[in-house]
Formats: sequence, C-alpha cells, structure tokens
Amino acid sequence: MQDFKLLQNPISKKWIILAPRRANRPDVAKGAEPICPFCLGKERSEKEVYRVGGKAGDSNWQIRVIPNKFPFAPIHEIIIHSGDHHKNFGELPLNQVELIFKTYRQRYNIHQSKGQVYIFHNRGESGGESLPHPHTQLAVVPNEVKMDMPRLATNEELKMLSQAQPDQHDKIQQETKHFILFCPKTSQWPDEVWIAPKKRGRGYNEITDEEIVDLSYIVTRVVGIFNLRHGYEFPFNFYIYPGGDWYLRIIPRAKVLGGFEIGTGIFINTQDPMETIMFIKEHFESPNKEKIMTHHRAEYRKGV
Repeated sequence: MQDFKLLQNPISKKWIILAPRRANRPDVAKGAEPICPFCLGKERSEKEVYRVGGKAGDSNWQIRVIPNKFPFAPIHEIIIHSGDHHKNFGELPLNQVELIFKTYRQRYNIHQSKGQVYIFHNRGESGGESLPHPHTQLAVVPNEVKMDMPRLATNEELKMLSQAQPDQHDKIQQETKHFILFCPKTSQWPDEVWIAPKKRGRGYNEITDEEIVDLSYIVTRVVGIFNLRHGYEFPFNFYIYPGGDWYLRIIPRAKVLGGFEIGTGIFINTQDPMETIMFIKEHFESPNKEKIMTHHRAEYRKGV
C-alpha cells in the first residue's frame, strides 16, 4: 500500500493528502495505550537520523529524531523531546526546551533545500496527538504544493490589526528582548497566540542561540499560563511558519469546529483576543524570571 499521495482539486486548486496507511498508526484515542516506541530502551527498535547526547543505540540521549513510520510527506520526521514520557513544554527544564528548539533549527537546515519545512506540535487527543510521549513532527512538503497559511503581518499591518490606539500599543502585546507576543483581532481560535521575532524577514533556520533562549522561556511560560487557564495538560497545537518572516503560532484546542466553519472556512471565535493578551500579560512575568534567565545566559556564554 502506498504511504501517501498528493492530489490537487482541479477546480479549487487546493491540495489534499491521501494517506490510508496512517489509519494503522498507534493511537491512544482508539483504546489501550500501546507500548511507547519513544521511551528509553527502545533505541534499537527505531531507525535514528539524529540525536543529542549519548552514542547510537544507547539510552543516554537527550533528544532523538526518527523517521515517521506512517508518513504523509516525502520527508517526515519525529523529534522526541526527551526520555520522559510525561513532561512536555511547561514541565521540562528550560535547557531541555532550548535543545528542542535547536534541534528544530538543525533539522530545518538539513532539509530546507528539499521543499517547504513545516514543523508542528500536537498535544492532547483534541490536538491530534496519537501517542502521548511528547514529540514534534517535521514534514517537508514539495514546493509546488500551496499551503494555505496566514503570513505574518508587516509592522504597518500590525498597527491596523491592533485593537488599541498607537499610544496604547504596549497594552495589546507582550514583549521580550527578541520577540513580540500578540493575539490578532482576527484570531480564528479562542486564546491563540502569535510569537514573532523582532528581527524580521528571516526563516527559522536563521534563529540565533540567544533568540532560542528567549523563545524557550516564552513558550514555557505561555504553556504554563494556559495550564492555569484551561487546566493541566490542555490540548493545543503549535506550528512554525515554513518560509521567510517566520513566526510561531500556539492554538489551544478549546473548541470543536462546527458545520458552518468546516463548510465555509469562516471561523467563529468566541473569545475576545484582547482579554487573552491581558491574561497573558498579567501572568507572564515569573518572580524567578531574572534568576532563570541569568543562569541560562551564563550557560549559553559557556557554550553549553
């Protein structure tokens, strides 16, 4: 059976992927959880294309990358976040989160000449996660396949999209040294958050180590804040825009799409994005932030 087939609708020109083999992949939503293929001790049972830590075949690893056994793209990889079956963004130590984002960059650089590198994370059954061991997927989509994704607004467009006057701009976004967090007025999903680098016009492959330290803290804090808002282990997705002028978009899966949204492509958002960003701003600054960031900047300077 063929793994997948890319098909274009000749009328709408939109693409779909026919991948019947993926129906056979392990899925906790179908019943009992299978023996986890991503846990420690399974290193020799799965082909490995990249790892951080240890030697090939041993269990002394920090991150592993393996091919997806049920691919829907010519190149489809799984990035296993750690050997811990339960800890994900929000629970992992910051230095481990930094390694995850550095691995994204490494794999992006390896594959960027082969097509559109799409990095995405599913968490929870409602977020499309089939195996609960925290992991991210990377798929390289052929360049001729058009992906219907929103681009990052220009600075002028951001001003138009904002819900406040220019002198109130700081009230509708959260800034760090390298990034801006905001919730677009035209958000499609309740509580969705966009994280955009202040240095624009680059692909994710150009992110610096210092920016990764900052981004790791941001994602950890936002997930922690939404754990507070939606309950521990809330379902969500995030993706990294696969092209120039990259951004990371986090989408809590707090709702199920209805017939109107599925049929028309017009989303109904039941959450005021202004309220979302104000909630994030209220809880974003951790009392230990400076201590945490000072430690990690020191580790970065040492080359760790």
